[in-house]
Amino acid sequence: MTLLVVGSVALDSVQTPFGSAEHVVGGSATFFASSACHFAPVQLVGVVGRDYPMQKLEALAASGVDLAGLERVAGESFRWRGRYGHDLNSAETLETRLGVFADFRPKIPAAFRHAPYVFLANIDPQLQLAVLDQVSSPRFVGCDTMNFWIASRRNELLDVLRHVDLVTLNDGEARQLSEQVNLVHAARWILDRGPRYVVIKKGEHGAFLFSRPDRASEGNSSPDARVRIFFAPAYPLEQVFDPTGAGDAFAGGFMGHVARTDDLSDQNLRRAVVVGSAMGSFAVEAFSNERLLAVTADEIAARIREFYELVTFENGR
Repeated sequence: MTLLVVGSVALDSVQTPFGSAEHVVGGSATFFASSACHFAPVQLVGVVGRDYPMQKLEALAASGVDLAGLERVAGESFRWRGRYGHDLNSAETLETRLGVFADFRPKIPAAFRHAPYVFLANIDPQLQLAVLDQVSSPRFVGCDTMNFWIASRRNELLDVLRHVDLVTLNDGEARQLSEQVNLVHAARWILDRGPRYVVIKKGEHGAFLFSRPDRASEGNSSPDARVRIFFAPAYPLEQVFDPTGAGDAFAGGFMGHVARTDDLSDQNLRRAVVVGSAMGSFAVEAFSNERLLAVTADEIAARIREFYELVTFENGR
């Protein structure tokens, strides 16, 4: 099944303790698509400036990503420069130049508007709402957000939550949005605002999937009904080169798996968390999206098996 992603396409310059890269492919939509394309056909909507080296996107197109929705307009492309210390969970932003992305108004091509699976990457919630106005009855919609939008576009973000099935955010963002310290309380608060599923990412410490049981089927109409919780650890890598885009790669693996299987069962979404975690682990093994595009189906399958071995144990006494 086809998967539509709307987000940023950028040029990143990154410094880590293990090396550096200048003006490489970046952006939320790019990392998402580089991950998701291993599982389903991907349609990408974004914007770049005339200065963008389009040859850098040839590998993405060759991997099956439809770039017909990528506008190229006069002006400078979105550029980000950041630095990581030995704590790879957070980056120090050295420079952000939004360029043409500052005036981005997503225009969904007619051929993209019927995609059954849609992901609203990390962009202004007002733009996310504009995308939802242009798509036709998708089966499943996911979205991402960040602390900046939570602080500056809270009302619009809450409106987005009423229209999506899944939201992904990190633990700090979940606490900021819900004003709850406890992550279970935070997830319940977010679920009460509309999404059926909440993924809370904890970087090198893994990811949680929260969902609400069907109250009618369980005979429980209480708003305080417990949430279902699934947890997948992060893959223990020996070498991490660049954590930029790992969260977007996670989302791409998650949504790509769901689109490929066209299965919205609780069990399949749990597997999607593991697939997402596997793709996030590949993303950090090289700068930019290089490893994501180079990884093979056999490598993905092997890593998912390794995840299974990480958490499997005998339920005995």
